Amino acid sequence: METARILGSSDAPSPESASRRGRTIFVGDVQGCRAELEDLLERLRFDPAADRLEPCGDLVNRGPDSAGVVRLMRELNAGGVLGNHDVALLRTARGLRRPKSEDTFGDILRADDRAELLGWLRRKPFVLERAGALLVHAGVNPRWVDPLERLAGLDPFVENQDLGFAIAVRYCDSFGARPEKDWPPPDAPYKPWFHFWPRDPGEVRTVVFGHWARQGLVERPQVRGIDTGCVWGRQLTAWIAEEDRIVQVDARRAYATGD
Repeated sequence: METARILGSSDAPSPESASRRGRTIFVGDVQGCRAELEDLLERLRFDPAADRLEPCGDLVNRGPDSAGVVRLMRELNAGGVLGNHDVALLRTARGLRRPKSEDTFGDILRADDRAELLGWLRRKPFVLERAGALLVHAGVNPRWVDPLERLAGLDPFVENQDLGFAIAVRYCDSFGARPEKDWPPPDAPYKPWFHFWPRDPGEVRTVVFGHWARQGLVERPQVRGIDTGCVWGRQLTAWIAEEDRIVQVDARRAYATGD
């Protein structure tokens, strides 16, 4: 498979791409899979002069090139939110977390541009609103009246119950309580958190999330789950908000085992 060519600033966009409106492209968990990210951008015909990338977190870890993914996202001025693996990297870099044997983000910790890469990640929020959608890494608590307000200004270096929910939830009950374990699937009253969205009948936004590779692609009214397990050998997925369209590329191989 050829490495995808990414349109750079020195490449003039085609008249077609220059005339069309830019797209908001949400990208599922990349987890260090830079080659697949390049493949996806090629399939999308991504135009950095017009389009906007909004990754759903977990840019790093378990895959082979965490530093490459962060560098590319930074070069493309990507937006997005922090995921649990991004938080783990930041806390490890600061000495607040011990490295684990399965961590693969050491390339960032050893990089000459370590400070720039970590600083770029550090400035990411835990939730944002784009193109009529709310982007969060794992999920939204059914008790939150305003997720944007609830998660605003949270510090990735400080443990917080709301932060933990936003980057790690899979199942909860209608009050936002989480089970002790997510696997095997817990019994009632626990359900996948997105069964409780939207909490308000007047809510019009779609929640876009990642984090749940085992669940795979989720397409429900006002919900798009786009972690499709690239690092596990499945697919890397994008959702184009303005077109309500899913675009996927296959993983080149499995880089991690388990799920």
